[in-house]
Amino acid sequence: MGNPDIGYADALSELQQILGELEAEDIDIDVLAMKVGRAAELIRVCRGRINDAEVRVKEIVAGLDHEQGGPSPSGESEPCP
Repeated sequence: MGNPDIGYADALSELQQILGELEAEDIDIDVLAMKVGRAAELIRVCRGRINDAEVRVKEIVAGLDHEQGGPSPSGESEPCP
């Protein structure tokens, strides 16, 4: 398995490199299987990083709403001053 601590940018870069290699017409079938497996690992890493960022952003926005007194009774948040 690869490094689970790889960052999003590094994972995406490696994934793009693998994609370029997979597009080569003369790729060995054994190498193909290995590269596809690694690409799947990298996709999981990228999805995890995106999900983590989404959760964090929602937490930050919820914190801001809480600091401002939350959403208005109509369900819409008040405009920022």
